[in-house]
Amino acid sequence: MFDTMRNSKWEIILTAILLLSIGLITKSRAQQKFNKAAFYKVMDTSSVAVIDAELEAIKAASLTDGQGYEGALLMRKAGKVSGPKKKLDLFKAGRIKLETAIIAYPDNVEFRFLRLAIEENAPKIVKYHNDIEKDKSIVLKNYKTLPPVVQHAIMAYAKKSKVLQESDF
Repeated sequence: MFDTMRNSKWEIILTAILLLSIGLITKSRAQQKFNKAAFYKVMDTSSVAVIDAELEAIKAASLTDGQGYEGALLMRKAGKVSGPKKKLDLFKAGRIKLETAIIAYPDNVEFRFLRLAIEENAPKIVKYHNDIEKDKSIVLKNYKTLPPVVQHAIMAYAKKSKVLQESDF
């Protein structure tokens, strides 16, 4: 029990340091242009605090298509939080934002990739798997037209995906 308490104290201290660092990074990033490489890094491996910081950075960047990125992050965050209601609420909010962005920007291949990645990994209970093949086709067809940072994110994802394979490209 004592080791658990000691570990908990260290976790709290490290989390506080992380949150302070994120706050400083968010303030400086908010004044900058949206950084897609940072976005994909957050999508790949981040904690709730880092996801929240990235959401704030996207909002501060005032992107015309920011809703798609926000939606993807909210759905990613849903997989990291506790409690089924909170998970479902976040997932639904993210789904609405991403789907709205796809309707508003139907030719945005990047949003199709984000939806594909989320659909492939979404729990069956949320019934978010209908567009996997369509999105895969769009991503494969338009891969070479995407910016290098997005191509890199797709290739990194393909290494662990069952839907997209590196050999597809």
